Amino acid sequence: MDDSLSDNRPLKILIADDSDSDRLILKTLLRRLGHEVEDARNGEDAVGIFRKSGADIVLLDALMPVMDGMEAARHIKALAGERLVPLIFLTSLSDADALVRCLEAGGDDFLTKPYNRIIIEAKINAFNRMRLMHRTLSHHRDVIRDRNRQLLEEQEVAKRVFDNVAHTGCLDAPNIRYHASPMSIFNGDVLFACPRPAGGMHILVGDFTGHGLPAAIGAMPVAEIFYGMTSKGFSGSDVLREINQKLCRILPTGMFCCAALIQADFHLNQLQIWNGGLPDGVLIRKNCVFESIASRHLPLGVLGATRFDAVMEVFRTEPGDTLLMMTDGVMEAENGDGEMYGEERVKRSLDDVSNGRSPFDAVMAGIRSFTGKRPEQDDVTLLSLEMAEESELAGVSDGLQQSALEGPAEWHCVYEIQDRSLEQFSPLPLLLHICMEVPGLRHKSGEIYTLLAELYTNALEHGVLGLSSDWKTTPDGFGRYYAERERLLRAVSDHFIRFTLTHTMTDRGGQLTIVCEDSGSGFNYLDVSAVGSESGYSGRGLMLLQKLGRSLSFGEYGTRAEIVYDWHFSEVAAREGRANT
Repeated sequence: MDDSLSDNRPLKILIADDSDSDRLILKTLLRRLGHEVEDARNGEDAVGIFRKSGADIVLLDALMPVMDGMEAARHIKALAGERLVPLIFLTSLSDADALVRCLEAGGDDFLTKPYNRIIIEAKINAFNRMRLMHRTLSHHRDVIRDRNRQLLEEQEVAKRVFDNVAHTGCLDAPNIRYHASPMSIFNGDVLFACPRPAGGMHILVGDFTGHGLPAAIGAMPVAEIFYGMTSKGFSGSDVLREINQKLCRILPTGMFCCAALIQADFHLNQLQIWNGGLPDGVLIRKNCVFESIASRHLPLGVLGATRFDAVMEVFRTEPGDTLLMMTDGVMEAENGDGEMYGEERVKRSLDDVSNGRSPFDAVMAGIRSFTGKRPEQDDVTLLSLEMAEESELAGVSDGLQQSALEGPAEWHCVYEIQDRSLEQFSPLPLLLHICMEVPGLRHKSGEIYTLLAELYTNALEHGVLGLSSDWKTTPDGFGRYYAERERLLRAVSDHFIRFTLTHTMTDRGGQLTIVCEDSGSGFNYLDVSAVGSESGYSGRGLMLLQKLGRSLSFGEYGTRAEIVYDWHFSEVAAREGRANT
């Protein structure tokens, strides 16, 4: 704050009056009151003095030669800018119109002639209080404005970092449509999508309690866990457990994240969905049959690890089926009368789907028609995922994160998982991580994961558990297959699955040999391979292994499988070149 405007210093007062005697009387009176006084004979001189030395209060005669008081008042107000400089007219005028013109010119009050010392002192003190109050308010306004600008700049920087961490991933895939409308720079809704190494993708729709920065803080660790674990091949259930444990540890009491995690496996025409606290989703079949995706779990960050249930519902789908998920901002969108959009209006808006309108467009049109131009009262997020042929999503997995660390080129690794660990733990992310230590293999993560996953699935489901893929040819059998799988896994004992990985360099690139052995009774891999087809489920895994690997062989009645996978420098260089462009 300017020391020259301190409360205790004498006021600087400017007097403009063409009467020498009146000016002298007023000047003497003000100086006796302890103020500093400058004087002028006309308005033009008064403006010049004010421009040069300024004044705290100006006393102006209304009628003066060269430039009258009203014109001088306009000039002085313009020169003062945002600073409050009280203007008091010295006048013997009694005409109401003349007095109004003085006020319209910028005057704040009048002093009538002859002067009364007590009235002058009271008015000077009153206007000084107003001046000091205005100065204080202006100072606080400037401080608030500067701090607000600084906060906005800091928020913009934080937003750039936030967007780099909590990025959109593969939300630009051709089978995804979404609407996300935050109430502020940061918001409580999260929407992430990440391709999986084996194909397909994970999508997370979330809604943290609250709004703005406090609600968005939890999105940072969630994004790191979601993208990091998904790109390493962890299942949706594993991702959910890790996110829930992290949020339980870092969020304050009363704060949590309502969320839905979607694991889309396009090559299997299958969705796995976990809904904890979000509004019911809708799975719209091609024949316009609707299936509700109910919330069956508590939100993330509420239950501890021992009580948290990460089991995902499995839905068999067909290309063209569409999944619709939303946050509660859709339901709570209000119109001008304060009414909420609600679940019933969502259902009514979906009636247009039978007329050829997409579910996403139908709901968005319903919301906009209902709310009009009313600002949204909550963060609104709507997601549409259409099941598609895997071939239509080529290139989506190019966005998988890659490590910058260099690793060994020649190595041999044996890893065995046993007994109850077969139920509780998937070795695939760890095995994939080992393989990705080879720089040349990092851009082949999807194919490597597919090899490991298919070998492990065959060893676990057909070798150890003795399940038959023939069950998956019908909807009832599909459900029976996974129910039986879960039941058998809970009772598994005295079994193992062993991976032996060997990598060597070649003149053209490298060679990865994967051997998978299990303790089961074996299965007739020849029959399974013979009945496999591109459209069915039985045998598809073996056909995929044969396409990806240079050679595939079985031994020990199907309890041992070996595949040799070759990669070439030219392919890696081409992938890196596309990434750099």
